[in-house]
Amino acid sequence: MSSATPPARRSVVAVEQVRSDLRAAVRAALNAADWKDVIPQGATVALKVNLGWDLFIPGSITSPAVLEALALELKPRAGRLVVIEADQVLENIERAYRRSGIAAVCRRLGLEWINMTREPTTPREFPDNRILKKIAVPRILEEALLVTVPVMKTHAKTTLTGALKNQWGCLPTMRHEYHLVLDDALADLNQVFRPVLALMDGTIGLEGNGPKSGRPRIADKILCSTDPVALDTIQAILMGLDPKSVTHLATCSARGIGVTDRASIEVRGIEPESNTLDFAPARHNAVSAVETLLRRSWLKRLFFNTPLFRACLLGAKAYYYAWTWLRAGAMWARIRRHPVYGPQWSSDWPGLEGS
Repeated sequence: MSSATPPARRSVVAVEQVRSDLRAAVRAALNAADWKDVIPQGATVALKVNLGWDLFIPGSITSPAVLEALALELKPRAGRLVVIEADQVLENIERAYRRSGIAAVCRRLGLEWINMTREPTTPREFPDNRILKKIAVPRILEEALLVTVPVMKTHAKTTLTGALKNQWGCLPTMRHEYHLVLDDALADLNQVFRPVLALMDGTIGLEGNGPKSGRPRIADKILCSTDPVALDTIQAILMGLDPKSVTHLATCSARGIGVTDRASIEVRGIEPESNTLDFAPARHNAVSAVETLLRRSWLKRLFFNTPLFRACLLGAKAYYYAWTWLRAGAMWARIRRHPVYGPQWSSDWPGLEGS
C-alpha cells in the first residue's frame, strides 16, 4: 500500500453551451457539478436570484427562463422551493419581481416568494468576521439550503459580479454603506451565507458599465459549481478578465470559502481559456462615480447621514430613468428577436408583469 498523501480533491465547475434547449443545458450543468451530493431529498431550498434593478434590461437580472429551468430540475428532489431577494435602498424589489417575469414563473410552478426585507430576522454575532460583526439573519436563510443564481456581469466596483457578490442581497437595505470595504465584506458574507450550489445565468450577460447601465451580451453559457470562488474564477476567464483583477476572489479563497487557483479547478464541459468572450470592462457610471467620490471625501457624513441622502436617491433614480429612456429600447428590441431568449419576455417592455 502506498503511503503517499492522496491529492486534494479539486473543485469542479461545469460550463455548458446553450443551444436551442435551455433546460437541457441547465440539466447538464447541474449533473456535471454533482448537485445531488449537496441537496438531500426533501430539503428546503432557497433560490437567491439577482433582481437588483426595477428598471432592468436583459442581462442585468436573473432571467425567468433560467430560473424556471433550474426550478423544474430541482422540484422532484426538493421538499420546498423558495425564491428570495431583498430590497435595495434605490430599488423596489417587489416591482422588479413582478415586471421581470419571475412572478409568473413562481405562479406557474408553485414556488414561494420571499422578500427578505420583510422576513423576520434574528440578530447574530460573528466575531471572526472582519467587517460584518453583526448580521440580521433572515429566517429563511436559517431554514433552507442556499442555491445562488447570479448573472454573468461586469461590475464597476468589483470588476465582475457572480456567485459571491450575489449574496450581497442577503444583507439589509442599507448595505451600500460597505461599498468601500467590499472585499472583506463579501468574504464575511459568504462565510455566513455560503451557498451549497451556484448556477450562473450566462445566457445573456452584461458588459460595460455594469451592474446596471451596461450592454446585454449574448453569451450562451450556463455555469454550475458547489464552489462559488471557483465558479467566479472560471467566469472571469470566460469573460476575458484576469481573475487576479477580481480582488475579492483572493480574499474569499484565503478565508477558505473556495479556490481560485486554476490548477485546483476541474472544468467539465467547455474549456474557458479557448472560449473567451472578451467582455468590455466596467467603468463607473455617473451614479457610481459620484457615490464613490463622496464616500471617500470629508463630505461623506453630510450626504449619507443627513436628509440630503434622500435627494441623492432621487437624483440617482432620475439618472436611471433617463438612461433607460435613452438606451433601453434598442437593447430590448435586439434581445426580443432572439429565438431562445426572446420569448421569455413576451410583453412590451417595460410593463412585463404590471407595475
